[in-house]
Amino acid sequence: VQLVESGGGLVQAGGSLRLSCAASGRTFGQYHMGWFRQAPGKEREFVATISWSGGRTQYADSVKGRFTISRDNAKNTVYLQMVSLKPEDTAVYYCATKRTSFGSLVTTPKDFGSWGQGTQVTVSS
Repeated sequence: VQLVESGGGLVQAGGSLRLSCAASGRTFGQYHMGWFRQAPGKEREFVATISWSGGRTQYADSVKGRFTISRDNAKNTVYLQMVSLKPEDTAVYYCATKRTSFGSLVTTPKDFGSWGQGTQVTVSS
């Protein structure tokens, strides 16, 4: 599976962005998807994940209530809508596919196999 993120950019604090992640492959709809982020000098951290059907989601406490993950299996795309952005949200954002199909939602990077190249999100104060 190949993943390509887009939608990053520079935004002022309080602003919004929507990230997209387009996936190749016919089995996209069988896999949970996740968004992670990595700021300079920090480890990659979990942001949000969504089940294969879109029926279940889970968020990091730091983004709960501000970010929304969604997916369109017909378009092989997963989204991350981000509102009320803060300077501490500045990072490279990556989408990823869980290593195994279906099953439980997971939140650690080691449980995800395919990764995109990342898209930069910068929030100015």
